[in-house]
Amino acid sequence: MPTAARLIAAIAMALVATGVSYLIMPLLPDGTAFGYFVPLNAGLGASIGWLWVGRQTGLGLVNAVNNGLTGAALLVLWGLFFQGAWEMFRLAMRNRYDGPFEALSAIFVIALDFFFVMAVPHVLLALAIGGVLTALLAENAARRWR
Repeated sequence: MPTAARLIAAIAMALVATGVSYLIMPLLPDGTAFGYFVPLNAGLGASIGWLWVGRQTGLGLVNAVNNGLTGAALLVLWGLFFQGAWEMFRLAMRNRYDGPFEALSAIFVIALDFFFVMAVPHVLLALAIGGVLTALLAENAARRWR
């Protein structure tokens, strides 16, 4: 059911995902073709904001903080999965894998490599603060527009 809290959470989480994407881009090697990196992450942020953060509103401030941190963690997990799958698909089209199971397991290896690239303090801090602020905004919207 569409609510103001879900809309606010979707917009705010998409903004957090976009900002964090731009923080991650300088950490990757020079000459990296980013393609759909930012729009994909913004779409994931909007989806997580709508489906998770916006759904869990109206339970108080402590739950909102926990909800925001969970939303940020979900953004990282799904972002790593989709970016790892995209990179695996790109490598699979160049015949880098011997079979489908090797390609599928490479998604998780690539995602783990991407996690170690992005696991720097300023990116993780931006994710945590952005997630908490998103949840607090959604909580405020839920209380204001019931």
